[in-house]
Amino acid sequence: MALVHKLLNGSYILRKGLKPSVAACPFLSTRSADYCSSSLQKPVATPGKASTQRTAAGGLQEDQREVSFDKAIKDEIKEHFRRLKDEIVNHWIGPEGRPLQEIILEQARVVWQFRGKEDLDKWIVTSDKTIGGKSEVFLKMGKNNQSALLYGTLSSAAPQDGENSQSGYCAMISRIPRGAFERKKSYDWSQFNTLYLRVRGDGRPWMVNIREDTDIIQKTNQMYSYFMFTRGGPYWQEVKIPFSKFFFSNQGRIRDAQFQLLLDKISSIGFTLADKVDGPFFLEIDFIGVFADPAHTEEFAYENSPVLNPRLFK
Repeated sequence: MALVHKLLNGSYILRKGLKPSVAACPFLSTRSADYCSSSLQKPVATPGKASTQRTAAGGLQEDQREVSFDKAIKDEIKEHFRRLKDEIVNHWIGPEGRPLQEIILEQARVVWQFRGKEDLDKWIVTSDKTIGGKSEVFLKMGKNNQSALLYGTLSSAAPQDGENSQSGYCAMISRIPRGAFERKKSYDWSQFNTLYLRVRGDGRPWMVNIREDTDIIQKTNQMYSYFMFTRGGPYWQEVKIPFSKFFFSNQGRIRDAQFQLLLDKISSIGFTLADKVDGPFFLEIDFIGVFADPAHTEEFAYENSPVLNPRLFK
């Protein structure tokens, strides 16, 4: 129903004579949005009809051809069906269209890397400005387009709204992957046991947050977190964080009962800075991946778990 509403709304705008933009057509891809953004096109000659009209000054003026919004809709639907077909075919071949034996023998995988603007589009940046704070955060490509640079200014000054007494955070969050017809997808990292990053920072501690794929309203504020300490200086560092170390939290509070992260249902990952140190900051990221470390055998690091210590939860 949401898809039908968007298409009818866009068709209504077009027939009213307005010039639609990409913002007016959120469902359409960039390719289909070209139909919406170009309102003047060269006319196509039709048998029995003149392709030009005479102006009052006696000159010739080109006709304005009506934009084919129906064609844009058909092309977009065809594109989504093509993507759905690829997903079905890839499912029979193996995960992500790769042979199953190749996936089983895989020891490391790069999930996100930054080599162009299209890689930045997979991320969202946010700060306490959403609640009236003064922190600022920006994301751009690094030197030689070989990394992403997250930078800005952190301010712990609380907003003067009478509702929030604390402030001071900046964050970078990956977008949830989408399949055909905008279906939510998730990452399967069940064969790996370690998060693997290559970063360069200014010495500040960051919180790494992982969210599970869920449609339950009560779990929208739940995440798994762990700390990442940057060294500072001009040198890159490789950070390896075992998934067994990530602790469970809800609405920013660490819960008494800890649960193990479900690695086959990962929806997004994020980085949050909230160390209460006002001033500029930066974090440069080369890639983010996962790694199967044979030396790490720990399954879960916390004893207050219903599985490891059931008597605490009777």
